[in-house]
Amino acid sequence: MKRKGTGPDGLVIVDKPEGITSHGVVAKMRWLAGTRKVGHAGTLDPMATGVLVIGVERATRLLGHLMLTAKTYEATIRLGQDTVTDDREGEVTSSASAAEVTREAIDAGIARLTGEIMQVPSKVSAIKIDGKRSYTRVREGEDFDIPARSTTVYSFTVQDRRTAVAEDGTPVIDLDVTVECSSGTYIRALARDLGAGLGVGGHLTALRRTRVGPYGVESARTLEQLEEQLEVLPIGDAATAAFPRWDIDAEQAKLLSNGMRLKAPGLGVDGPIAVFGPEDRFLALVEEKDGKAKPVAVFVG
Repeated sequence: MKRKGTGPDGLVIVDKPEGITSHGVVAKMRWLAGTRKVGHAGTLDPMATGVLVIGVERATRLLGHLMLTAKTYEATIRLGQDTVTDDREGEVTSSASAAEVTREAIDAGIARLTGEIMQVPSKVSAIKIDGKRSYTRVREGEDFDIPARSTTVYSFTVQDRRTAVAEDGTPVIDLDVTVECSSGTYIRALARDLGAGLGVGGHLTALRRTRVGPYGVESARTLEQLEEQLEVLPIGDAATAAFPRWDIDAEQAKLLSNGMRLKAPGLGVDGPIAVFGPEDRFLALVEEKDGKAKPVAVFVG
């Protein structure tokens, strides 16, 4: 039986559990909210847990802009083994003892992967190559290359270091790390590249996203909690949290709703600005360009 939802405009901050795809969470939210107009900002692999930002109704139009924000992850990297998927869900393809890898070498390797870097995404990622998902090409046995792309790792910090022995008897090192990065950064690829740089291989064994832009795991709700009570952050509150705010008067609001470009507010920001009219009504996202406020998403009119 289809659940009768309220179809609210806003964001739902989900604490995604392990073992479900981001698409599976979207399907669940469609049922809970009683609408098919649901999307998400930034895919999480089934193995990963943590913050998944879901947009409902008009708030789906915010999602493409939210994906450009910084994200924070807590992860565990295993040094000493490569896998076909760059994480623990894939078959081990090579092993090399990490017993002689020093903390100094690890720190140097992390330093090389911090800042603006060129990164080759994992071949089992959802990235599209000539219109086709990379993981689909892998399943179909295709031989292909993914071009490196620019990304930014703002911080890459080791929280704990442990020695262990893998199932095949290889001495390995497990690193608990915190990574803050730009959208489009693949944490699995960081694990792979750190291990490659150290000459022993590496892959990801755990991943939890703790923040997407202003939305942290402390405000996220599990699917079980959302089944009990659907908590939706109203679209205006969501925009205020994520973007600089510009309040305009009734005359300006009328012009904007009629498709007219307003004089830019002169905030000097690079990216979207949330525009609010009288009675705290969220109207649009605009960008400053050539002295004008160029609409990128209008929610009235």
